[in-house]
Parts: sequence; C-alpha cells; structure tokens
Amino acid sequence: MQNTMAGFSAGLLAAFGATLGVVVGFVVFAEWSGLLDRMSEFVPWPLWLAAVLLGGYPIFRSVLRAAVKRRVTSHTLMTVGLGAAVLTGAWPAAIIVVFFMRLADYIEHFTAERARRAVRELTSLAPERARVERHGSEIDVPVAEVRIGETVVVRPSEKVPVDGEVIAGQATVNQASITGESMPVEAGPGARVFAASFAHLGALRVRATAIGADTTFGRVIKMVEEADRHRADVQRLADTFATWYLPVVIAVATATYFLSGNALATAAVLMVACSCSFALATPVAMIASIGSAARRGLLIKGGRYLEALARADVVLLDKTGTLTLGRPRITDVVPFDGSGAPGEERLLRMAAGAERYSEHPLAEAVRAAAAERQLCPGEPEHFEAMPGHGVRARIEGATVTVGGKRLLPDGFHRPPRMADLEAAGKTLVVVTCDGSPVGVLAATDTERPEVPAALAALRALGIRHFELLTGDNARTAAALAGPLGLDFRADLLPEEKIAVVKEYQSRGHVVVMIGDGVNDAPALAQADVGIAMGAAGSGVALEASHVALMREDWTLVPEVVRIARRTMRAVRFNLGFTVVYNLTGLSLAAFGLLPPTLAAAAQAGPDFGILANSARLLRPRSGARPGGGGPDKPGRPPPRLDQDPSVPRSAGARS
Repeated sequence: MQNTMAGFSAGLLAAFGATLGVVVGFVVFAEWSGLLDRMSEFVPWPLWLAAVLLGGYPIFRSVLRAAVKRRVTSHTLMTVGLGAAVLTGAWPAAIIVVFFMRLADYIEHFTAERARRAVRELTSLAPERARVERHGSEIDVPVAEVRIGETVVVRPSEKVPVDGEVIAGQATVNQASITGESMPVEAGPGARVFAASFAHLGALRVRATAIGADTTFGRVIKMVEEADRHRADVQRLADTFATWYLPVVIAVATATYFLSGNALATAAVLMVACSCSFALATPVAMIASIGSAARRGLLIKGGRYLEALARADVVLLDKTGTLTLGRPRITDVVPFDGSGAPGEERLLRMAAGAERYSEHPLAEAVRAAAAERQLCPGEPEHFEAMPGHGVRARIEGATVTVGGKRLLPDGFHRPPRMADLEAAGKTLVVVTCDGSPVGVLAATDTERPEVPAALAALRALGIRHFELLTGDNARTAAALAGPLGLDFRADLLPEEKIAVVKEYQSRGHVVVMIGDGVNDAPALAQADVGIAMGAAGSGVALEASHVALMREDWTLVPEVVRIARRTMRAVRFNLGFTVVYNLTGLSLAAFGLLPPTLAAAAQAGPDFGILANSARLLRPRSGARPGGGGPDKPGRPPPRLDQDPSVPRSAGARS
C-alpha cells in the first residue's frame, strides 16, 4: 500500500507537470500563430459557455455559498479570472482555467479525506448476545433484551456482554481493549467487568449494571462519533491570502480601467490574477509529503493533520502496545531463603514445567525465560488449571503450584526483595513446592527499545510536554514514566483519557495522542492529531487515528513531525512565491505590457514553481537537522510545559 500510494503521488505530480507544460506551451504557440483566434471563430460561443458552466459548476456553487457567508476562498480568485476570460471572449483560456480548478479541487479532496470506518468496526466488536438466568434456567437473548440487575452467565473463552459486578465464579479476564491493562486480571466475587472483554480459564456470573450504549464500550463508540464530528477544520492558508488578495486585484483592475481606459489591460489584470496556484499551493505540497511518508511506512490521512503536527506542543501517550509491546517477560527469579530452597535455575525450571500447558500470557513469559536460559523443564503430571489461583502440576516428584500472591499463606514473612519488585511496578508470580512458598518470579511488560531515543528527538524538535495516560495502576505507570522523564496519569478509563485531551485543547495547546487499542480510539479521534501504532495496534485505532505507523518503529514519530514541518515550510514558500509572481504580473498587465492571452498563459507560471518546490518533498531527507534544537532556534532547549502556570502538574507526576 505504501509503495502504491507513493508511486501514485509521484506519478500524479509528474502527470500534472507534464500537463501544465503542454497546456502552457500550446497557449504560447497558439497566441503567436493566431490559432486561438481561429478556434474562437470556429467553435460557437454557446458551446464554449456550456463547457465552462458544466465543468465549473461545483466550484461556482462553493464560491457562491462562501460569498453568502461573506467568505473569500482561493476558488473565488479563479472564478473572477474566469469571468474576465468569458467577458473578453478568451474561451480557450476559460476552458483551461476550469480544467485546473477541477484538478486542484480533486487533489485537495484526495489529500484531506479518507473513508471513516471506525464506528462500524467498533460496533462489530460489541457483543450481540447474552446468556441470562431467568426462571431458574439460562436463556440466550440479544444483548438489548438484558435488563439491569439480571444475572448474566459468562463461560470460558466467551465475551462479557455487559458491564457488571461478578457475584459468583472465578476467571481470568482480558480487558485490555477497554482499560488498557497489559496483564489479564483475576475476576472473582465483587470484581467489576466490562462489556467486550474476554473471560478465560473460568466462568462468571455477573449482575448487569450497564447495557448496550450505556456500557463503557458503548460510550467508546459514542465518543469516537462525537470527537470526529466536532473536530474543527483547519483554515486553509490559501484562503487567508485570497481574502486580502481579491480586493487588491479588484482595486488594481479598477484603477487600470479608469486611469488608462484600456479594457484589454483591465482584462489582462484579472486574467493574470486568476492563478490556480492559490488553490494548489497547499494540496500539491501535501500530496507530495503524504506520498513520501507512505514510502517510509507512515500513513497520513490528510493535509490538515500535517499542518496540526507542525504546531504540536503536547504529546499524550498510551502505555500498553505503545510504549511497551504488550508482551510480559520475566525479569527476576528470586528463590526464598531456607533449607531445601531451590536455586534460580531449578526454581525457573519447576515453574516452566508447571506452566507447560497453560495459556496464560504470564505462563508464556515463564516458558520463554526458561528457554532463554536453555533449561529443559520436565513433563508435568496431573496438570490442573485453577482459575483465579494459577496452575498445579506434579514436577520432579513434587507438587508445584504457580500463581498470584494469594498462594502465600497468612503470616508469611515476605523478603524485602518482594517489596522492591512491587515498588518497581512488576507483577509477581509465586511458586510453591508441596504447599510451601519457595520463590517468586517478577514479570514486566516489554518496553520498546527505540522509545527513549525517539522521545529525545521529539524534545529536540521543540515539543513542550509529554504525559503518559494509562489504565494500569500508578505504581506500574511510575516505573515506566520515571526513566523516560514523563508525567503520568494512571487508572484511566477511555472517557477519562478523552477528558485529558480536551483539557489541554481548552488551554490552546495542539495535542498529539499516540495509542494503539480500542480504549485509545476516543482520545485518538479527539486529539488534533491521533497517531496509531499500526502493526501492533487494533484496526479500530488505525481508523480513529489520523496518522498510522505501518511499522512498529517509534523512530517514525519524530520523523512524521519533521515531515510536517518541512511540508509547512514548502507551503509557505509556495504561497509567498505565488504572491510575488502574481503581484509582478498584475503590475505588467496594468501598464499594458501583458496582453490578455499571454496573461492567461502566464497565470500558470506559479504552478511550475509550486510543482518544482513540492517535488522536493518526494525525496527523503537523510537524518534529522543537526544542532538538536527546534525548527527556529537550533540548540536551544524547549521550555517545559510544567513551567506554564496555565497547565497544572498531573497527580502522581514525576520530574
């Protein structure tokens, strides 16, 4: 897809450049040879007029609607020039203007719009049926027919259909799609479970507290819809120029007519001023950057997001699947002191043997740790999964149990090392042998190794503030955020994440949200720019986001910021060049030095400049700008947002 899009972008610019060359060359030749006059005489004017009206109708309609709202757009300029061409009988020039008006409009729509399927994909993930206890039996009914307070039965490997409270049973529940929790949680009586999470290794009886659109998952869908609908459009720079440029053109044309009485010179002023480059200055640069970015594994869904990225000053980050891979790994093997206590290798080998047939993510981490040390766990006998507790098996002549801290007996003296591991935000796996605790394994999520360098690059680019938003507990969040120099907020649900995004936006900051899961989708959609981790993330996050990393490579994040800033520099150059060129053309036309037909051809001049400048964006740049500074002042460290009195520090934040 990336190569196809990049190839299409390069091909489109090349075709557009060739078309411009042919058209301008033809106009110049036809003017010199008198062919334009003969064409105008040969083709009846009603046919010319019909072609102009039919071809330009969509543009004329948008210009009229803008005029009713007292707005001037870049298309307004071209419409004025088109009117001048019609009044002077320059029908071939009028047709050319209409052609480029439509082409510019197409390019703009191509770069700014993508089909949005996020809500449909979210809806497809929602549970459709539920097993309800009624009149002493279990009845399978549509989720919409479940009533608040009813008991819902969830069997192993089934999706939880409602938000509710567990009243009986025990199961391992994977709720990463809702809370972002990296590890499955053990759910028993009194625990809270969410719709669209999965129950493993056990069954549950759940008292329904929220159904359908009122569930946490239902609110996720609603928030994606609202955030997308209420996202403000970015005002086009071309329209800003057009707002003041049109009165200047009218004033020059009026002065030319009254001072010289030359109608042809007046028409030439209006013709040379109608350059479609005002409409092309932004989208042509955008499509070049989007194509180049796609070649590097970055899918950008519209030019407005490049513009927002170039001004971004706040980056909010999810944890699981974003800063980490969502795959636990064993970091510490700690045998307990005492006679007969196994060493590290035997402890790990026993645990791996007991976990041999377990499907729990932590069991996979234990087996991987044993394989890394080239240990050969024995074949377990009498393997038994104990939902909510762990697994039990006969290993090396002993009964080995592996599970959570509840395996520790009351009054057990925990060694200080356990407290240190918990303080570091690690998940503890207890191992017992014949009923006696013999050691503990510590697991943590796998951090992405390229994250520190990528964050440093973003800071060097001038991003002011970074904050971790996670559904994990504060201890786990602090362990990850501290070494990376991030502020953090923990124990967040999706609606709380989107509230943080709105909080920064209300203070005038341009917010980038980076995430990967369903629980991140509302915040991704609400942010000025939502960036999704592609290959590791959910399809919902890809659709709700505005930029997708098609490779699991964090270095693409500072790269897309560089692309955005380079693109906006190109856009500003395009607009500046257009202004200078057109003002020069206006002056020549006003003094009668540029006839109308050549004025019609000359108005394509800025387009060549724009194409040449924008084509540079198709070539990748080698490395970041030296100096380690922001875009304007290399080497100067960016100010910290926590020094901004308008933005309070987060609870639990670290310096």
